[in-house]
Order: sequence, then C-alpha cells, then structure tokens
Amino acid sequence: MQKRWLIKAPVESTTVEELRSILKVDHIVAELLLQRGIKTFEEAEAFFRPQLTELHDPFLMQDMKFAVKRVNDAIKSEEKILLFGDYDVDGTTAVALLYSFLKPKHAHLDYYIPDRYIEGYGVSFLGIDFAAENGFTLIISLDCGIRSVEHVQYAKEKGIDFIICDHHNPGEILPDCIVLDPKRKDCSYPYKELSGCGVGFKLLHGLCLQNDWKLSTLFEHLDLLAVSIGADIVPVTGENRILCYHGMLLLNAKPRPAFMELLTLAKRAFPITLTDVVFTIAPRINAAGRLRSGKFSVELMISDDIDEIRRIAIDINQDNLERRQIDQLITTEALELIDADSSYGAKKTTVVFKNDWHKGVVGIVASRLIEKHYRPTIVLTESNGKATGSARTVNNFDIHAALIKCEHLLEQFGGHTHAAGMTMKLENVEAFQTKFEEIVQESILLEDETPEQQVDILIDFKDVFLESENRMKLPRLKRIVDQFEPFGPGNMKPVFMATNVFSSNQRVLKEAHLKISMVQPPSDLVLEGIGFSLVDKADDTASGMPFDVVFTMESNKWNNKETLQLNIKDIRPTL
Repeated sequence: MQKRWLIKAPVESTTVEELRSILKVDHIVAELLLQRGIKTFEEAEAFFRPQLTELHDPFLMQDMKFAVKRVNDAIKSEEKILLFGDYDVDGTTAVALLYSFLKPKHAHLDYYIPDRYIEGYGVSFLGIDFAAENGFTLIISLDCGIRSVEHVQYAKEKGIDFIICDHHNPGEILPDCIVLDPKRKDCSYPYKELSGCGVGFKLLHGLCLQNDWKLSTLFEHLDLLAVSIGADIVPVTGENRILCYHGMLLLNAKPRPAFMELLTLAKRAFPITLTDVVFTIAPRINAAGRLRSGKFSVELMISDDIDEIRRIAIDINQDNLERRQIDQLITTEALELIDADSSYGAKKTTVVFKNDWHKGVVGIVASRLIEKHYRPTIVLTESNGKATGSARTVNNFDIHAALIKCEHLLEQFGGHTHAAGMTMKLENVEAFQTKFEEIVQESILLEDETPEQQVDILIDFKDVFLESENRMKLPRLKRIVDQFEPFGPGNMKPVFMATNVFSSNQRVLKEAHLKISMVQPPSDLVLEGIGFSLVDKADDTASGMPFDVVFTMESNKWNNKETLQLNIKDIRPTL
C-alpha cells in the first residue's frame, strides 16, 4: 500500500543555531526539540528531567474538594467503599492504584470490574445492585461514569453516593454526583489529557495534601499510572509526561512483581520502554478482560503473594496467546469474506459480519483489516441476540460522526473520532452496511483514503555518527534521541528520512521482512536496517537505482553487543 509522506517543514536555520549553541547539541537534536515547542534551556531541562514537584495542584480540578471530603468522611465513619473500574488496562490499573494505596488506610474497601459480555462498558446496574446488596454506601468509578446519568440516579435511590473519576468527554448533562473529569466544560484544571487512572491518581494526590499523607508513598505506584498512559494512547505531554517519566523509572528500577512476571513470560529483558508497555504488558492485561474478566488483572497487580502472582500471570499470558489465535483466525475469515465480495473494489468501507466471532477481539480485527484494506472498518458479531461490533477509522475520518448519521439503524453506540462500538438488531445489519457505505462515500476526503507516513527531519547518513565515533557502537545521536523517552502521542519517536540511498546487500526474512545494508554516497558509512512487512519494496532497493528511506533509530542487541539498526518505515524510488 503506497503511503503519502508528510515531511515537516524545516525550522528556520537561525532559530536552530540559537538553540543548538545554548544546549551544546547538534542541529538535528536542536530541530527535533524546536518541533516539540522547546525553545529555551529551562524548557529543555523540564523536558529531559521532568520533576514531580511540577505536578498541578489537584484542587484546581472541579469538585476535587468535595471528592476529598466525601472520601475522608467515608473513612472516618468506616463506610464501605467500592471501586468500580472499566475492564481495560486504564480501568484496571486505576482500580489497582486506588486499592493498593487506600486499603492500608481503610479496611472497608473492595472493587468491582463489570463483565464485558453481560454488563458491557461502563457503570452497570448489576454493579450498583452488588454494591447495595453488600452494604456499600460510596462508589468511586474509574475510567467510566461520565455519561452514567441514569445509573447514578439509580444508585442514589438505593442510598449510594458516587464519585466519578473519568477522562472521557461529558454529555450535555452531568450525572448528579461528585464528578472529577478535566474535560468538564466548567473545569479549569490546566491539563486536560489525563488517563482515567490519572484522574484517580489526582484524587489520591488531593487526599495526600489534605491529610498530610506522604506523597512518596503515593509515588511508589506510578508504575501503574505509566502503564495506563501507554495503553490508553493518551498524549505523553505536560503532566502525563512527568507522571509517565517517573513511572517508567520506577518500573525499570523496582519492577512490580506482576509486571516482572509478565515480562519474563514474554521473554522481554530490562530496561524496557513505554513501547514495550504498549506491546507487551498492555495486551496481556487486556487479554483477561477480553476472554474472562478484568478482575484477574486487578488481582495480579495488587497481590503481594508471589505464588499467586505467578499463577495469575501464567493464566493471563495464556489468555493472550489464545487471544492472538482467535484474532488471527477471525482476521483470516474476515479477509476471505472480503475477497468473496465481488463489489468490494468499488466500496469505500469494510463492514463484515459473522455470528460466531468472539466479541472480545473484533476491535483488534478491525485494526488488522485496515492494515490490509485501508478504509473505515466495522467488524460485527452476534451477542445476546443482537449484532454488536467495533469500528476503526483511517487518518482523520470521523467514524463517530458517520455512525450518528446511521443512528436510526442502531440501538446503542458510542466512541470518538478514531474508534467506536455499536449494537443493532440482526435484521438491520444489511441496511446498516448500505447506509454506512453511503455516508462514507459522500464524506470521506481523498487524503483520508491514503495511509500517511509522518517524517520529522531530513538527514544524511554522515550525520548519524561523529567522525571520532566507533561505528560498532551506538552513536551519540541515538543516545540523545533515547532521552526523548517516553514516546507517545505528542512526543512520538523521531522519524528520519534520507534520500539517494543505495543497497549494498539485502535479503528477505520469513517471506515478509526486508533486511538491507544501505550506503549514501559519497559517505562510506554502511547502515543496517530492517523493514517489517516491506518485502514488496525489494524490487525498489535491488535495482541498483537510488531510493529514499524513512526510518527510526533502534538498537540491535546481539552477543552482548549493542549496535545501531534502522527500523525502516517506508521506501520509495528517488525522484
């Protein structure tokens, strides 16, 4: 699939030179920092060495003083408090964070994770019934609840108070309770992009300040918050960057036994990065919620019994292996349905339905289908007599806005620009496919139909190593770029582009991946790279003609040696 390369405009050279001279870095690093809005020594210091002392005052968040008072009142009067969390990574880490911190201070504390298949997403009536039947008088919802107007009223009728800790966009009407959500229109909290776990953390932050509890004890749980930030794909900027930076330091210096076991099972060595969290820890925590219950993930993270931790970690790792097999099987079946559709070539959408697909993986399958067929995609299955599924989109096409125009065919739907879920009557599936295709045909822009490759900066191979550097070791440039960690939205790993490159050697691995040695005359420097799933570019690089290459800088560890390897994102012939 041919990508459209989006190359950032170079920063004005005098501005680059000014920052370069202040920081004593080369022009490449200076330009990358300027792209991130860093213009002064002080801003660079805050970027490379973020301080926990720079966290915002939690009481700047609307309703925080009421939330802290309500929790303190509950602790003082020995009320039973129930933590209600979503079943994904953000929700389960939030529950684990609050439970781990509050349990030593309040014995009457428990948690509840809804059943993905029976209760669905968010606060549930069954969960409230559980609270009422077991004498809980305060529910703290985590990573959910901002639209649970009816549920909060139902709880109130049963004598149960609510504190909502959420980070999703509110509806027109807020639930009638204490609501902590930086995205509230009336909330002046300075940072709006906290994860759900992050909002729960700010509640604990407020409790620490109000009660003179040691913040150092709270900071011992920042690894949970770092995992939530990585897994929920929230921006790694501002307060999130501070929290994630220190959470990753903790995760590497003093790994929680739960994460240690998951990483050991995945054969992942320390130190790890936020990327390892996203692709190693997060899928395993999520797998429990997809195939059985998110409560197993919470049990794993809060336990201090190493035998129990190992047992649950093994089970969850097995869940992840099973999840992979299931989503691979469903992806294959979905691609076969697409291939069998003679009209598919003229369509702008992918909508596939099979009644026995596993509901817990349809979102993953939708993402995999986009890798093959780049278009707005919905994967549907049957659950409880209804068609239910997940939607994923391409580039900037608003999938949620498209579903709004199909809402007369839907019983329930929700989500945001890039992803959504929906439920409909089985008899509406065909009509929905037709209507959704019609809406997308009318509204999708040409640029949204082509995958994009972002490029930060154009460099020459000769700029990668200093003249005095050993080419069999990592270059200074790579070591400095590593200090831009943690990477994520708002601070993505720098993507480089080099032009007029030639291959000196190449081979294909596993019939899919392109392993290549590259040179860029007149430099004699040979750089090694690997392009995953780029076997279709082999003819472009083997022809002896020059090509342009887009890549990130990675480390290749082998036999106790660490050398530079380029992760090739795309290749095209030089114009």
